[in-house]
Amino acid sequence: MSQLRLLPSRLGTQASRLLAPHGVQRFSWCSRSSGPPAPFASSRAGGGSSYMEEMYFAWLENPQSVHKIRGHHVAQLDPLGILDADLDSFVPSDLITTVDKLAFYDLQEADLDKEFQLPTTTFIGGSENTLSLREIIRRLESTYCQHIGLEFMFINDVEQCQWIRQKFESPGVMQFSSEEKRTLLARLVRSMRFEDFLARKWSSEKRFGLEGCEVMIPALKTIIDKSSEMGIENVILGMPHRGRLNVLANVIRKDLEQIFCQFDPKLEAADEGSGDVKYHLGMYHERINRVTNRNITLSLVANPSHLEAVDPVVQGKTKAEQFYRGDAQGKKVMSILVHGDAAFAGQGVVYETFHLSDLPSYTTNGTVHVVVNNQIGFTTDPRMARSSPYPTDVARVVNAPIFHVNADDPEAVIYVCSVAAEWRNTFNKDVVVDLVCYRRRGHNEMDEPMFTQPLMYKQIHRQVPVLKKYADKLIAEGTVTLQEFEEEIAKYDRICEEAYGKSKDKKILHIKHWLDSPWPGFFNMDGEPKSMTCPATGVPEDTLTHIGEVASSVPLEDFKIHVGLSRILRGRADMTRKRTVDWALAEYMAFGSLLKEGIHVRLSGQDVERGTFSHRHHVLHDQDIDRRTCVPMNHLWPDQAPYTVCNSSLSEYGVLGFELGYAMASPNALVLWEAQFGDFHNTAQCIIDQFISTGQAKWVRHNGIVLLLPHGMEGMGPEHSSARPERFLQMSNDDSDAYPAFTQDFEVRQLYDCNWIVVNCSTPASYFHVLRRQILLPFRKPLIIFTPKSLLRHPEAKSSFDQMVSGTSFQRVIPEDGAAARAPGQVRRLIFCTGKVFYDLVKERSSQGLDELVAITRLEQISPFPFDLIQREAEKYPGVQLVWCQEEHKNMGYYDYISPRFRTVLGRARPVWYVGRDPAAAPATGNRNTHLVSLKKFLDTAFNLQAFEGKTF
Repeated sequence: MSQLRLLPSRLGTQASRLLAPHGVQRFSWCSRSSGPPAPFASSRAGGGSSYMEEMYFAWLENPQSVHKIRGHHVAQLDPLGILDADLDSFVPSDLITTVDKLAFYDLQEADLDKEFQLPTTTFIGGSENTLSLREIIRRLESTYCQHIGLEFMFINDVEQCQWIRQKFESPGVMQFSSEEKRTLLARLVRSMRFEDFLARKWSSEKRFGLEGCEVMIPALKTIIDKSSEMGIENVILGMPHRGRLNVLANVIRKDLEQIFCQFDPKLEAADEGSGDVKYHLGMYHERINRVTNRNITLSLVANPSHLEAVDPVVQGKTKAEQFYRGDAQGKKVMSILVHGDAAFAGQGVVYETFHLSDLPSYTTNGTVHVVVNNQIGFTTDPRMARSSPYPTDVARVVNAPIFHVNADDPEAVIYVCSVAAEWRNTFNKDVVVDLVCYRRRGHNEMDEPMFTQPLMYKQIHRQVPVLKKYADKLIAEGTVTLQEFEEEIAKYDRICEEAYGKSKDKKILHIKHWLDSPWPGFFNMDGEPKSMTCPATGVPEDTLTHIGEVASSVPLEDFKIHVGLSRILRGRADMTRKRTVDWALAEYMAFGSLLKEGIHVRLSGQDVERGTFSHRHHVLHDQDIDRRTCVPMNHLWPDQAPYTVCNSSLSEYGVLGFELGYAMASPNALVLWEAQFGDFHNTAQCIIDQFISTGQAKWVRHNGIVLLLPHGMEGMGPEHSSARPERFLQMSNDDSDAYPAFTQDFEVRQLYDCNWIVVNCSTPASYFHVLRRQILLPFRKPLIIFTPKSLLRHPEAKSSFDQMVSGTSFQRVIPEDGAAARAPGQVRRLIFCTGKVFYDLVKERSSQGLDELVAITRLEQISPFPFDLIQREAEKYPGVQLVWCQEEHKNMGYYDYISPRFRTVLGRARPVWYVGRDPAAAPATGNRNTHLVSLKKFLDTAFNLQAFEGKTF
């Protein structure tokens, strides 16, 4: 209602005009509060106009405004006729749905036949300037209160609202040619007969069929056709499992025999990995669009059972494809997201994804959302599943128009989808199509819905399928004959039967045939790496020097930077002259050297431009000119690859999913997501568990995304300390009990066989090398890096150019190189550790004068476990006590992962003692004193050479 109150002020001086019947004086307004009748204009001038007065004024100026705003409440959207799509049976009193409602506006039945001048804000008249009130109401009801319900008047852009009005109000807009109707019928036939075929052949198999919303197939094809007509060449789709097989068959055009053979329980898997159920798989296909006769590339992204998890992944992949094509306006690449009603309303990642839609580094220039509104979520009634009137109300936050449509009216659906595609192309904004439908079966084909929704399913069992309804309509109007309709059915049935016959000949299932993001030319023809070697990751010294000089300068003239930043840049220049780097400069050099080699680098996350710990400063801000910025990394070389660094919204789930999708598009890019603090990744756990850890095993999909997770016990409390390394290590797939064969290519082969790489670098040089190795490897694996906090400015945490120049590489293990290494026979204890605790150990060893008696070896790469190098270190110090030291609690960190692997290396002949904090529920203490006391305690134990005497392992 607030929209109506605002309407007069929006219309301005035009609003002072009253609609007047021809030859009749203009209406007077009789106030419902008190006082004598007065002309409407004079009562408005008094400044005390009531809500009723404003409503009346709004209607007189623009009589269809009420229908535009409220008409969707009474639209006939439910095919079953038993539910109100907005969960409310209330009919707004200001809608003229019956004659008695006329009195609400001080009108009488006799006024229905009076003619009124139409305002310029409506298109219902077509070429006519006047219409009778009766005809005005009829046309408004026809537009806004039938099988289409429109929500758009909340959009605060007059041009956009007028565009929608014109598309739906203009007389005759929904008239289709005979050819268009026949195409629609043929698509419905394919959609429905595909489901019928699967039901006949595999009646006891789960397939999450589309029955009850078969119109989704022609709906998606219409969006693709219309978009292709407007120049789109690449469409990326994401969807849940319901209807996925039908989309693969009839939209993406996956070979039917490859779909049917998925139902064969005897089919052997040819590819490495676990594979996935058929209704989770994706597909990539290039073909000719038959309607436009243009090339179109379609990609359906694989998705787990976490229904909306794929949303940001699709958006990231779309953004990357647009970036690589130089498609800044989204005129060549677009995304379509299909949702279920319960998930669209209930899952927070939908909201997170919407809020990326207009951010400069995340926008995909509009997405078409299609909601398959079954009016039920598994067994949950909508009234228990959401608090909002519609499942689509979340889209209102980004001013996306919402088109509700009765899915049993195929022509209305097709028209709405065509308008949605045009909207996206015209305004580069999101749009939602809400297909109000039903689910003919239960949640899956084995489920009994009558337990919980008996009345709904009694009606569903009586419901005439949409194909029969539409075929009867076209036959009655003479568009097709019964014989033609039956021939169309028989034709598709034959196609399915022939494919079914061919599917029986298949003996092996190739998951790679379902790949949603192929990388042409990166692997060999069999999908294998072209080599099993990795070149050295160092770079020429002049390259390091040049990057250091740019990193310590401001490439733009007359650009005033903050005085504190000037000190930081001077420090970088000083390090460059001294041939040393700290953490930030090492990262700069890794990124810059890859940019020189033509590798696009993208760094995303909360506050990454400056860095959470104010160490990075990749975006400089002019102190005098608002929003004037400079990214020196993009001024390294004239022909370098572009560098993107972007602060994200305060989201982990959505943004990490987005970056994962971005990394899917090309292997020739380094894509990094940084958590503000390492433990914040737990709100993105779904992306980590369902996509990053398992993506290759399930979908044969390589991905080289890098996660930067700040980690370290520094007395900052339970929520700013641990990046939970134990979780990543628990999901690592290398076998703790299998002693590997140390072949010549062991290091690279081990990386290829793992599901991801987990590192905790202790030096800037290690960080530099592992970032470069991520691109130089002949395959792609996710890389998890536990990054430092205090080490960013630790005076000892620096590296020399000598450790980064040509010929140098990433060291999986950094052995002791001090006095203990020079006299290994005198060593009494060998301590293994990883990350920041190394510096605490070195300091304590020095203070106790044990440099010759205690050796300290660092694991830079934790998983896959460096069996060969650990064995070498253990053999170098025979007979000494072996200790694993970590600053994390015993039930966290690395101990549970490294312990069985050490036993395997040592043949279970020597113990590896644990030194660190005791088990605990919280990752860290919030008390500074408690933190320091526990640190001193385990450091004392680490260097107490009698600590383990007399103990058994």
